Amino acid sequence: MASRGTLGQTVTTSLQACVAALRTVPGIEIELSAPMARYTTMRVGGAADVLVTTRESQAVPHVVRLARDHGLPLTVLGGGSNVLVADAGIRGVVVRIHGGDVSEATDDTVRADAGVTVNGLVRWLAGRGLAGLEAWAGTPGTVGGAIAGNAHFQGRLISEHVRSVRLLTAAGSQIDVPVEEMGFGYDRSRVQTSGEIVLSVVFAVRAGASSDVLRGIARESLAFRKRTQPLHQASAGCIFQNPGVDVPVPEGIPRSAGALIDRAGLKGAVSGGAEVSRLHANFLVVAPGSSASDVRALIDRCRDAVSEASHVRLDEEIVYLGDWPAAAEGER
Repeated sequence: MASRGTLGQTVTTSLQACVAALRTVPGIEIELSAPMARYTTMRVGGAADVLVTTRESQAVPHVVRLARDHGLPLTVLGGGSNVLVADAGIRGVVVRIHGGDVSEATDDTVRADAGVTVNGLVRWLAGRGLAGLEAWAGTPGTVGGAIAGNAHFQGRLISEHVRSVRLLTAAGSQIDVPVEEMGFGYDRSRVQTSGEIVLSVVFAVRAGASSDVLRGIARESLAFRKRTQPLHQASAGCIFQNPGVDVPVPEGIPRSAGALIDRAGLKGAVSGGAEVSRLHANFLVVAPGSSASDVRALIDRCRDAVSEASHVRLDEEIVYLGDWPAAAEGER
């Protein structure tokens, strides 16, 4: 265990006691008053009271139990993509699951810890001639985050490759859940409402592929993303979900949030240091010194403009974390 930083003067006795208890947990790093902009791909947001980082899935239950025993709010973070942290920061304990291992479970499956990056998993599989996930190269974030939000790319869902998921339940037990019971849908899984935490995932793979071929597919996928997404700029990834098949969209317009924002005339629109990407309108990019409030204001502006121009209500794909004003929470 390692730690750094100091707690602010207004910290509660419960938080102090929790930090003292966390210092006894092996395999974790503790940072106090941690600037969350450093740990998210959007690079904005305030500080977390306590940030606990671990690559070891066996440490997660201990951290969760201590936070709950001390009555503290708990937030789970992976690679930091697809989230927007409030300028006021996050109260309580943030557990950041980052890093871990991949291992062959059977001849046609592998198990990846939740903190493994999707790109790291792709590289691991390609190097061993195991096919199945090579087209997911360039996906931001970790395996745990991809499962929680059921990541999608070019009409495919990450859940299509899943056999089972090991979850930490709200009661503190660990269970292996078959894919059929994960409640997967577009941008959806059961963990979004169950209070459970992803610890590891079993993926289906196919052995005997050429590593060179798999790496070639991965490079093509990454090159496609670089051509169509602002990967060179700070962003959270896609902001809005694409409209469902049951949602009417204007004739001639793709069923795409980015296309609808473009149609509303907001490609390149600016709010403070936040801008609607000129490359892909469903990405908001930020300049150094931007605030989360700038981003939130631009999200609201895009949603309202699309509603007025196309009569389509866009729902956020991004997840808001931390202490947002009550008015902003009510706007979701």
